[in-house]
Amino acid sequence: MQNALWVHDRGWFSGRQGGSPWSLSRTKRLGEACAALLLLLLLSPLLLGIALLIRLDSPGPVLFVQRRTGFRGRRFGMYKFRSMVADAEALKDSLRHLNKHGAEAIDFKIDADPRVTAVGRWLRRTSLDELPNLINVVRGEMRLVGPRPTSFNASRYHEHHLGRLSIYPGMTGLWQISGRSDVDFDDRVELDMDYIRRQGPLLDLWILLKTPVEVFHGHGAA
Repeated sequence: MQNALWVHDRGWFSGRQGGSPWSLSRTKRLGEACAALLLLLLLSPLLLGIALLIRLDSPGPVLFVQRRTGFRGRRFGMYKFRSMVADAEALKDSLRHLNKHGAEAIDFKIDADPRVTAVGRWLRRTSLDELPNLINVVRGEMRLVGPRPTSFNASRYHEHHLGRLSIYPGMTGLWQISGRSDVDFDDRVELDMDYIRRQGPLLDLWILLKTPVEVFHGHGAA
């Protein structure tokens, strides 16, 4: 994996070789963690309301913690609002033939997934199920902007996919504003590598401003 990872050879601020690139800088880490904490506080009434709706809609926990692959292939628990029935993961293999990317594809998406609850459909359409990702940003496992972490581990990546693991995963990125679930994994990797090549605070700001627009229009939501 080490040889396949993208090489970040210049500091984002100084431009000098050997410095920290924007995506691995302390500035991005601390700034986005503080922003995530502030958002959690400001959105707490909405978060509590969503939690109540989930409890009333179907049995099971409010939060769903899924193992995801992040920086340098490290596995971590990503927090989401539960949008499926409680035993959704156990049903996954039986539904693999419905995968929109193909039964053998490493990415897994189903249109009109039968495991999704009534409230879950609304949460997914509005992307509100992703709001607990803010906890992961505060914890340092994710950033506000970066490649979306995958549910499958790094051993299933092809060599040309590994470069996306050279930075921390994010809540949103170029994928989310370029088609979301309509984009297959190889195209997602191209977008992630494009982000890595062009990374910087202005690009992050542009992505953060455009994400709500894409969510509102529901492009590629699944």
